[in-house]
Amino acid sequence: MFKISKSTLILVALGLIAPYFLYPVFVMKVLCFGLFAMAFNLLLGYVGLLSFGHAAFLGTGGYVTGYLVMETGLSPELGILCGTIAAGLLGALYGKLAVKREGIYFAMVTLALAQLAFFFYLQAPFTGGENGMQGIPRGELFGFIDLSDSLNMYYTVLVIFLFGFWLINRTIHSPFGQILKAIRENEPRAVSLGYNVNDYKWVAFIISASLAGLAGSTKTLVFQLASLSDAHWHMSGEVVLMTLLGGMGTLLGPLVGAASVVTIQNYLSGGELGNYIHIIMGLIFVVCVLAFRSGIVGEFQKFMKKNFS
Repeated sequence: MFKISKSTLILVALGLIAPYFLYPVFVMKVLCFGLFAMAFNLLLGYVGLLSFGHAAFLGTGGYVTGYLVMETGLSPELGILCGTIAAGLLGALYGKLAVKREGIYFAMVTLALAQLAFFFYLQAPFTGGENGMQGIPRGELFGFIDLSDSLNMYYTVLVIFLFGFWLINRTIHSPFGQILKAIRENEPRAVSLGYNVNDYKWVAFIISASLAGLAGSTKTLVFQLASLSDAHWHMSGEVVLMTLLGGMGTLLGPLVGAASVVTIQNYLSGGELGNYIHIIMGLIFVVCVLAFRSGIVGEFQKFMKKNFS
């Protein structure tokens, strides 16, 4: 029987009432980056693979969805689906090449492959180069839900995020997820038990890339823009910060980390400290790694376990 945890119910309840207390576009941005960070965390937190190229999948989802919706008149739901599939296919290709390597070599291979995607989107005629694809229409979901209405768009994003959350939760608590954790903890022992670890890593990579593409596709419709910055290596570094800040290897940690980073950027970008935002984010990253190695959610879980268990 499928059980819903209290934390999930609280998350859904907060999501339903959030647009009445906060600016909907801001919350949608948090949900999009939260899904992106959760997709990345599936790979880093539960398999132990540090990818420096996940921005390629975020950007791919965004560009494919933006192009199809704007140039071919495809409906938003089909545009998002196509963007997600495209990111998954790219993830299948990149993952097949990368999972054969380990540690820093895996990270460098993913970074190099992501840079290939970045320069392709920079030079491709349909992407708009550094200007990006602008004026992408939101359209009508299923032909009758007008996404130009902020509340309609918000609840669409919320449903997409909750689907991604459910899929990740189901994955990590399945037998497949237990094998991924075994690979993370002791890969040689997993090999000795007869598991083809490269195949498991590859499937996890594809799932992670697809969900990152889903986040990118959704973000494109929210902001009606497919930006080159989504495919830049800076974005790959930013998602690492989100995951570590919130709590690597925790279900809600990446969402908390994404919310923290987006909030900090939102409040600092318009003020006098806007020119120093990257320095500030770097200092936060250093403090997090040195003082809160388990992240915000991880440290909170340790505190609750120590004092209330």
